[in-house]
Amino acid sequence: MTTNLPHLPSAIKNRSEVEKSLDIGFISLTRIFALAIAAILLWITLQVTIGAWPAIQKFGLGFLAQTTWNPVNDDYGVLPQVYGTLISAFLGLLIAIPIGVGTAILLSEDFLPSKIRVVLVFLVELLAAIPSVVYGVWGIFVLVPILTNLGRWLNSSLGFLPIFSTPPTGPGMLAAGVILAIMTLPIITAISRDALISVPPSLRQASLGLGATRWETIFQVLIPAAFSGIVSAVMLALGRAMGETMAVTMLIGNSNNISLSLLAPANTISSLLANQFSEASGLQVSALMYAALVLFFLTLIVNVLAEFIVNRVQRI
Repeated sequence: MTTNLPHLPSAIKNRSEVEKSLDIGFISLTRIFALAIAAILLWITLQVTIGAWPAIQKFGLGFLAQTTWNPVNDDYGVLPQVYGTLISAFLGLLIAIPIGVGTAILLSEDFLPSKIRVVLVFLVELLAAIPSVVYGVWGIFVLVPILTNLGRWLNSSLGFLPIFSTPPTGPGMLAAGVILAIMTLPIITAISRDALISVPPSLRQASLGLGATRWETIFQVLIPAAFSGIVSAVMLALGRAMGETMAVTMLIGNSNNISLSLLAPANTISSLLANQFSEASGLQVSALMYAALVLFFLTLIVNVLAEFIVNRVQRI
C-alpha cells in the first residue's frame, strides 16, 4: 500500500496495513488543519484589505506619516498610534525582560525548596489568566495614582530629560508600559523557564566540574544555551504587547499626539480601534480597517524577525 510513498518515515512503513492507513490518515488530517489555518489567515487579511481599500486609495502610504485623525473632515493618519504602539510595547519589554528572565532563573534552579517553586510557578501562570479589563481597572485605581506621584517627582527632579519633560496628568505612556510589563511577564517567565530546564544537565555538570561557580555557569553556559528560547519568549511577549487592547485603552490616555515624554498621554492602534469602531461610519470605517491592517503587518514583522533571530542563534 505504501511502497510508492518513499517520503513516509521508516517507522510507518514497518507497521501493519491498518496502522499504516491510520498514520497516513492522521498525517493528511494534520496537513489539512495546517492549510486551513493558513487559509483563515489569508481570508482575514483579504477581508481587512477590502474594507481598508477606500482609505488605501485616498491616503496611500501617507497614512503612516500623517498625525491628524479628524472624522469631521475625513482626514486620517496613524503615525501617533504607530508610535504609541511601538513605544508602549518596548517600554513594557524593557521592564519585563530582566524581571521575567530573573524569575525564570530563580524557578529553574535550586535556589528555593521545590514546594515553594511549585507555588511560584502557579502564581506566575495565574497572572496570564487574569482578564485584561481587570488589569485595566486595577491600573486606574492603584497604578495610576502611584505613577502620578512618581511622575511629579521625576518631572521636578529630572524634567530636563525629554522623557520626563511634561507634568503627569494621570493616564499616560508610563502607566501603559508598566501594565504591559505585568501582562507580558508570565509569557517571558514561563517560556524562558522551559528553555532553561530543557538545557542538558551535562552542560551544567561539565561547567561546575571545570571549576566554574554557580553564577558563572548560569550566565556563561545555561543562558547562552537557552538563548533561542528566551528570544522566542521576548518576541511572543512583544507581539502580545503590541496587540493588547483593553488595559492599554484604559491607561494610556488616548491622545492622538506624539510626545517624547513618558508622562504624557498617548494612543495605540488597538486603543484607536476599540474607542472608535462602534461609532464609525463612512470613510472612518475604512481608515480604521487600514489602521488594523497596519497593526497586522507590524505583528507579522515581529514574528518574522523572531523566527529569523531564533534560526540565526540556533545555527551559531
